[in-house]
Amino acid sequence: MPSLQVRELPEAIYVQLCREAEMQHRSLAQQAVAILARGLNLERDPKSRRAALLAQITTEPIKMNGVVSVDPAQIIREDRER
Repeated sequence: MPSLQVRELPEAIYVQLCREAEMQHRSLAQQAVAILARGLNLERDPKSRRAALLAQITTEPIKMNGVVSVDPAQIIREDRER
């Protein structure tokens, strides 16, 4: 992941960033990323992020080492029928 270093940051901005990070229970870097994302209109609310992730999980099969996973119940059923 790329990193960013900000030089000559005004002290007032730094202090406010520290306050907001503490209020949000985030690190300084996490708060800076959150504010940048919000300012660039890249932020989505947590509910919509979770809904999108859940939709992705339910529609796309999980692949491990290039192999699509199979439903565990199906594997057990097949094993019992042998």
